[in-house]
Formats: sequence, structure tokens, C-alpha cells
Amino acid sequence: MDHFAGLDVSVKETSVCIVDEVGKIVREVKVASEPEALLAVLKNPVYCFKRIGLEAGPLSQWLFSALAEAELPVICVETRHMRAVLKAQINKTDRNDARGIAQMMRVGLYRPVHVKTLRSQKLRMLLTHRKLLQSKAIAIENDLRGTLRNFGLKVVMFEARIKELVEDLPDLAIMVEPLLIVRRALREQFVILHRRLLAIVRDDEVCRRLITTPGVGPVVALTYRATVDVPARFRKSKAVGAVFGLTCSKYQSGEIDWSGRISRCGDEMMRMMLYEAAQSMLRSKKWSWLKAWAMQIARRRGMKKAIVALARRLAVIMHRIWVDGTEFRWTRQQAAAAA
Repeated sequence: MDHFAGLDVSVKETSVCIVDEVGKIVREVKVASEPEALLAVLKNPVYCFKRIGLEAGPLSQWLFSALAEAELPVICVETRHMRAVLKAQINKTDRNDARGIAQMMRVGLYRPVHVKTLRSQKLRMLLTHRKLLQSKAIAIENDLRGTLRNFGLKVVMFEARIKELVEDLPDLAIMVEPLLIVRRALREQFVILHRRLLAIVRDDEVCRRLITTPGVGPVVALTYRATVDVPARFRKSKAVGAVFGLTCSKYQSGEIDWSGRISRCGDEMMRMMLYEAAQSMLRSKKWSWLKAWAMQIARRRGMKKAIVALARRLAVIMHRIWVDGTEFRWTRQQAAAAA
């Protein structure tokens, strides 16, 4: 008899529910959110698991990897889809959620998500930490500019200019100095992470080919590399734009049928990077067939829609470059000759 399991994971404990093929609950238990504790329950030879489901979350990648290595049929389920299904329950508890997940696995009512490889997780960690240091340093600079302006002190160039302005105001200098020290430390560590990012891109053959695309730099290329992770998971390159939330949302009910703005689902960092790459290409003086295509849209529909359309097409082109092992072709003639 086949069995199905649902895991409702929290930081400390995980609720486990095991059901048989007719939906009857076989076992319910709470264990620590550790791979060893879960394997002690799920590796019992009494059960013949067909599917084991857990919701995508902070611990899901770690637990998924451990269960997959133990050759268990584990599936990571998309969060929004699971939330919509479990919302039908009257009472929300960890036990009821585990039951709901187990029944979803039994009837096949789930949407799996891709669990990134360990290398992509590390690259994403580098990108996230770099972005965090950059945003905190900018926040400190903006705060200093705003507070000093109250005393008529206008800051253009930063640290040296601030010290010059508060030189004759010792009470302000005492309050400003700690922030300058923190800002300096943040900038120094940001440079260290940025150099590490550049070194990774320089040694990565895929990133070097992605950079040949106009508007795409090392940060965008590495973000794309870490987000897509395995290009073969997309059957068609056109699907990449939808996964990053760059396609129009749709609502249809009865006589109502309209297309809205972009869905904004998927990876926000990747979507932002593609948008910035599209802006950079349109500001550049270097022309290509892709920029000419975007400018035609801008003349018909406006610059904002042109940037979004260009960002979506950049995602598709970069996926094709990755899969084909080619570089960006700047003219239509080059693309036609290669085809």
C-alpha cells in the first residue's frame, strides 16, 4: 500500500502526518526540525512512500536536501498555492496543516518548486549580503545629509566634507563621528564582497557569455546565474519572463476579461536587476537590434512599458545564450547567419 506524508515545518518542531492511499491517517507525530529526527520517522520500513510534501520556507532547502539524499520522494510545494488550499480549513494549526499537506500529496493537488543547488544558494548569499551592506551604507549617508541640513550644513562630497563642516561645532562632531566610522566599515566590507563577486564572474564561463549582452554587467549576470540555477528546468526560454513576474496578470470571469500590469511574482531581486539592465541599455549610446526594438515600443507605448518589455526579453535571450553556449549577436544579420 502506498503512503503519503505532509510536513509542516517550523523553526523548532515539525508536524508529520502520514496517510494511506485512501486518505486514512496512519500516524501523526511532532519531531524536532532536524533531518535526523525526520528520517527516524520517514525511513520506517512499514511505510512505502509515494510522495512526501513540505512547504517552501527558510528550512525547506536544508531539509529537502537531506531527505532527497536518503532517497525519499520529497517534493517542495509552492507557498502561495499551498496557502490557498489550506485556507479552506476552519482552524489553522500545525497538526491540521500537516494533514492538509498529506492529502494534497495523495490527490496530486500541488505545485512543485525548484530547490536550488548548494552552489546557487552560496552565490545568492553573497549577492544578498553585498546588497545589504550597500543599502545600509546609503541609508547612513542619507540620514547624515538630512540631519546636517537642519543646521545649514550642505554635504556634497562625503566624509572629508562632513569633517570640514563640523570642525567648528564639537557637539555635532561627537554625534556624527560614530556614523562615519560605521559607514566607512560598511563601505570597506562592501568592496571586499564586490571583489569576490567579480572574481567569481571572471572564472565562470556562463557569466562571461551573459555579460556580452548589452546592459548586463557582472552583478546582473551572477544574479541570473544564481536564480535560474538549472536552465534545463525551463522547457522554453519564453517561460523565464513569466517566472520572474514580468508578464501581464490575467483576470477572466464570465463577461469580464482583462489583462493587468505585470504579475510581480517570483524573484524580486532578479526582476529588479533585469529592469536596471534594460534601463542601462536604453541610456547607452551603443546601438543593437535589441535596443532598436525597445525604442520602437517606447514610441508606441511609452518608455516605462518599453523598459519592462526589454527586461522580459533580456531574460529570454540570456537563457538562450546559456543553453546554446553562444554570445549575444549585435545585428540581425549575425543572428540570421547563426540560425
